[in-house]
Amino acid sequence: MDQELRSVGLGADGSVSWSDLAALPAAREYCRQFTLRHEENFSVISWFLPASVRQHFCHLYAYCRGADDIADRVADPLMSLNMLNWWQTRLEACYDGECTHPIFAALRETIGEYSLPRQPFLDLLTAFRRDQSQQEYDDFADLLAYCRCSANPVGRLILGLGRCASDGNIRWSDHICTGLQLINFCQDVSRDAMRGRIYIPRATREAFGYDARMWSAREFNPRFRNLMRFEVDRAESYLVAGRPLVHTVDPAFQLQIGLFLEGGLAVVRAIRRVNYDVWSTRPVIGRFGRLSILRRTLTRRYGLAQWIANFKPATHFAGK
Repeated sequence: MDQELRSVGLGADGSVSWSDLAALPAAREYCRQFTLRHEENFSVISWFLPASVRQHFCHLYAYCRGADDIADRVADPLMSLNMLNWWQTRLEACYDGECTHPIFAALRETIGEYSLPRQPFLDLLTAFRRDQSQQEYDDFADLLAYCRCSANPVGRLILGLGRCASDGNIRWSDHICTGLQLINFCQDVSRDAMRGRIYIPRATREAFGYDARMWSAREFNPRFRNLMRFEVDRAESYLVAGRPLVHTVDPAFQLQIGLFLEGGLAVVRAIRRVNYDVWSTRPVIGRFGRLSILRRTLTRRYGLAQWIANFKPATHFAGK
C-alpha cells in the first residue's frame, strides 16, 4: 500500500511508530506541509482562522483531501476502492488509538480534543466510493443524497472545531455545504464531462429538453442556458438558506463561515457573467474577486471585531 500512497502524495516514513505520542510533532508537521501543497483557497481561509484551531484544521483538511486524492487521482477504480477501504481501516484504528500514518496520528489528537464523531469521516468515504461506480444521477433527490455524504460532513466537522454543532447550526451548515457542492457542479460541468461524470441530474436535463446528444457534443444553446440558470438559481437558494449560520456560530468563526458563503455566491455571479456558458469557460474567482469576497464579508461585519481582537498571523499554527 505504501507505493500506492506515494503515487498520490500520501507516502510516509514507515519506520516511525505513529501511535507513539513522541511522533505527534512530526505528524502535525506532515499535515501542515500536506495542506500547504494543496493550498487552493486554504491560504485565504486559514489567514482568518482562530489561531487555536489552525493546526487542527490542517488535520481535518489532510484527512479529507487525502481521501479525495485517492478517489480522483488513482486511475484504476478497483485500486481506488481498495485504497479507500484501507483509509477507512486506518480511521477505525485511529478511533481505537492505533495509528500507522501521520495524518491519522494528527487526526487522533483533533478527534480527542473536540470529541468529533466518526460518522462524518465515514460519510465522506461513502461519497468517494460512489464516485468510482456512479457517473451520473437520475434526479435531484439522488444528487442530494450524494451531497449529504460528499459536502455536508465537512461543515459538520468545522462546527465541531467551533464547539457549536447544535441542531440548528447543523441544518444551516448543511444548506451552505450543499449549495457550495451544487455550484461547484455547475462550475465544473466541462471538467467533469471530460472525466465521464455528469452531476446535472438526468431528470432536470430532460425537463429542459437538453438531450444526451447535445451533452456529448457540449452544445451551448438556449436549452442549456435555461438548464444552467435553473441549476445556478437552485444552488444559490441553498447558500442563502444557510446564511443565518454566520450569526449563530461562535464570533471567532463568523468571519470564516462568511467567507465560505460569499465565496459560493461569488461563483454564482461568475457563472451568470459568462451567460451560463460553462462549456467553453470555467468561471473562476481571481485575485481581485477574492478581495471582493473579503470586502463583502467584512462589510457585512461577520465577527470582525472578535476576529481583530484575536488575530494572529496565519504563519503561526497553534500546536503543542
